[in-house]
Amino acid sequence: MTGVTVGAWLEAFVLTYVIEAAIALPMLRAADPSLARRAALCWFAQLVTHPAVWFIIPRLGLSDPVTVVVAEIWALVLEGVFYALVFPSAGLRHAILVSIAANAASFSVGMALRAFHVM
Repeated sequence: MTGVTVGAWLEAFVLTYVIEAAIALPMLRAADPSLARRAALCWFAQLVTHPAVWFIIPRLGLSDPVTVVVAEIWALVLEGVFYALVFPSAGLRHAILVSIAANAASFSVGMALRAFHVM
């Protein structure tokens, strides 16, 4: 992903948010009844991780497969910890499960779109 434009990143960011929010918001309902708060905090979780996944981690000089693994672990762990901190009643285990489910969905959709040359 070297040389990625901000426009391409923004498109991917919005798509990632939509996919991950579709998973995370219902999974976090018991932790916070406010849909607006859950949606905003899910947005912030993406802001914490997504720029590094697109602009920093690819420039570490790692092989492509290792870059993908590092980027996905980065997103999964940070978003899980973020959810655990902002939704304390969810607990760390549930917050990590939310992150795993949301990131697996966005990664899978991203790979499918890439395979079909949509993005």
